[in-house]
Amino acid sequence: MEQLFKELAGYIALAVEASAALIIAYGACQALYGSVRAIVEKRSVGQRKDVWLNFGVWLLLGLEFELAADIVRTAISPTWNDIGQLAAIGVIRTFLNFFLEKDLEQYEGEQVEKLTTRSAAA
Repeated sequence: MEQLFKELAGYIALAVEASAALIIAYGACQALYGSVRAIVEKRSVGQRKDVWLNFGVWLLLGLEFELAADIVRTAISPTWNDIGQLAAIGVIRTFLNFFLEKDLEQYEGEQVEKLTTRSAAA
């Protein structure tokens, strides 16, 4: 029974990691398309930041999926070495998520402020 659980958890972790890769790949394709459009159409800096913002959201989601896969994988073979690696990976990914999310929130706040100012002026 334990072996069956380990095998099932391994498949789940693999599926979650594959999902993360697909999420990040989709976000990268979307960002590449948006970047090319911004270059060809000679868009403003704000529009290029929108591309960055959308890509950042996809990266955050992908990182969360990767962390979930690591947690599932560690649940099936919890040696101290595995737990230490999970802790290190968790700290690094949490650190990345924190600062990326902070940048995204700051940019979204600027966008909301610009829209509010434009609405008040109209």
